[in-house]
Amino acid sequence: MSTLRMLFMGMLFHLKHASRSPFEIGSFVVVPIVQATLAVYLFRASDEPQKLLQAAVGAGMMGVWSSVLFGAGGAIQSQRWQGTLEMLMLAPRRPVMVFLPITLANGAMGSYALLATLVWGRVLYGIPLDFAHPFAFPVAALVTVLSLGAFGILLASLFILVRHANAFMNALEYPIWLLSGMLLPIASLPAWTGPIAAALPTTWGARALREATAGGKVWPSLALCAGISAVCLGLGALALVHVERQARAAATLALA
Repeated sequence: MSTLRMLFMGMLFHLKHASRSPFEIGSFVVVPIVQATLAVYLFRASDEPQKLLQAAVGAGMMGVWSSVLFGAGGAIQSQRWQGTLEMLMLAPRRPVMVFLPITLANGAMGSYALLATLVWGRVLYGIPLDFAHPFAFPVAALVTVLSLGAFGILLASLFILVRHANAFMNALEYPIWLLSGMLLPIASLPAWTGPIAAALPTTWGARALREATAGGKVWPSLALCAGISAVCLGLGALALVHVERQARAAATLALA
């Protein structure tokens, strides 16, 4: 119970901290709407206008992924600039338990993107919210958001090692949502991208939401999303321990 309470309080603290930043609030409010608008117009111009709801869901997943990616990297960079990264690494808890609330908070903020794209599409473009599995969709959305928050731990461990994490984040955003099939089908990509896509939790999360929207077997895809994210969480926990030991030995944590 103490661990759960610590995770909840840490996530709540980070949400409050993010709410004080006009830039972050503006980004979370505006970017999903822009992405949803572009996706709707792209699919309206295609031969499959009936897939507008899937386009809105895919655009929402893009927002969730961007929130986790930039939130995890931005939080690490922010802690480094404020001089508190060393204090976090010295906390009397495992590093994974210190950074997990940050990535979960960013996943929770990203859930707004999914909701905003659906509301925006319904109100402005009249997209009917006819989900094939209306009860499975919110479950799939919740599990996907939590899974991507866990995936953020692996990203956070990499961002600690990268001094210019912002550039690294920019390089990861679009390739991952392309490989995950959030808007474009994976089958349209080169064959060599298939194994990479299969190893990403974003791929299975996007597929679960798409199957809940258009019809299909939601639970196997959702189980794979959660399973891969659990593996990433374990790898991230090990990586954080390794990074901490290396940084302590070299006394370079703030400049890693």
